[in-house]
Formats: sequence, C-alpha cells, structure tokens
Amino acid sequence: MRIKFTLNGKVADINVEPDSSLLEVLRNDIELNGPKFGCGLAQCGACAVLLDGVSIRSCVTPAAIVEGRTLTTLEGIGDKDNPHPLQAAFIAEQAMQCGYCASGIMTTAAAFLASNKSPTRDEIRGALSGHLCRCGSQPRMIRAVERAARVMNGDDE
Repeated sequence: MRIKFTLNGKVADINVEPDSSLLEVLRNDIELNGPKFGCGLAQCGACAVLLDGVSIRSCVTPAAIVEGRTLTTLEGIGDKDNPHPLQAAFIAEQAMQCGYCASGIMTTAAAFLASNKSPTRDEIRGALSGHLCRCGSQPRMIRAVERAARVMNGDDE
C-alpha cells in the first residue's frame, strides 16, 4: 500500500506492507535511526515519535495511520548545525549514558514543552514517566528538560 505524509518537514511518499508497524517503516524503509526498538509493547518509550505533535509509540502503531498526517522524529526536531534546545540541554547536562532511550524521551519532552512552557519538576517527571532508562540518567534528563524550558523562555543561555 502507498502512504503519503509529512516526515520531519518534508513530504514522504512510500510503499509499505499493510501490516507494517510505523517503527519498521521508519527504521527499515526510510532508514532513520532515532526511534529505537525496545520492548515492542509500547511500554518503554524508545520508539516514541510525534504524530501531529502528540507523542506516540511507533512500535505498535500501524504505518498506514500516518497517511496525510505530520510525523516528527528526533531527526526532525533539530540537527547538529541547528540543535533543538532539548538536544543542546541533553548534551550540556550529560543526560545520556547509553543513549538508547534518549530519542523517545526527547521527542516526548519536545511535545510536552510545546504545551507547557514553564513546567515544574513534578510535571516533567509525569510527562516522562512512561519512558524507561536503565542507565539511571533520569535526574540528568529532568535537569536537561528544565534547562531547555528556560532556554526556550529566554531565561538561560
């Protein structure tokens, strides 16, 4: 089946198998490396992407659901030449250890910060509560989201 959608600001028009998950299409057909396969059950968050600005788990989402919609992965949030404040904050706070969960956490945090400009630490914890990080980097990730919020509000460098 053919699907056409906006991916990271550009039109994507691809053929997919009807039973393909969105994660399979992103990683195998489009060759994006941001979303990761973690649990395959929508429980860990490694595969999180933004569909119309809302964080979803791509491992359990049928690829066909993106037809005519807007999809954003970590690659579409920012890049090395123009990083999103979250990406810069994760680097500044050394918020990643192995980095496996980081893409899903940053995309979810980006959607969260788009709707909550000045979150409390507890609100950040709540927004990211569905993501697993086995490295124990959560305190640094929370600090990174706080830093990004300050930068996005013009309150920090």
